[in-house]
Amino acid sequence: MAIRLAVRLTPRGGRDAAEGWARDEKGQPYLKARVTAPPVDGAANAALVALIAKALKVSRGSVRIVTGDQSRLKILEIDGLAQADLDRVFGQP
Repeated sequence: MAIRLAVRLTPRGGRDAAEGWARDEKGQPYLKARVTAPPVDGAANAALVALIAKALKVSRGSVRIVTGDQSRLKILEIDGLAQADLDRVFGQP
């Protein structure tokens, strides 16, 4: 079972961190995240995958970017995780 997670990524953000929830103009929740890596050659995306995998204690291979590879708003798919696990680590949206 895979769950989906919307993330708005800030590359070159000074540190690697998840910074809580926000909502887009349609009211859909997304997790705000920042990484130190620049948005060059997939470095920021790789850093995001590593950040989310480490926070959720899953392997990097369990975390995939399914949409938004080139944009700031990304949809991640995470295998082997329940919504309760996501809520426990990042809080409720």
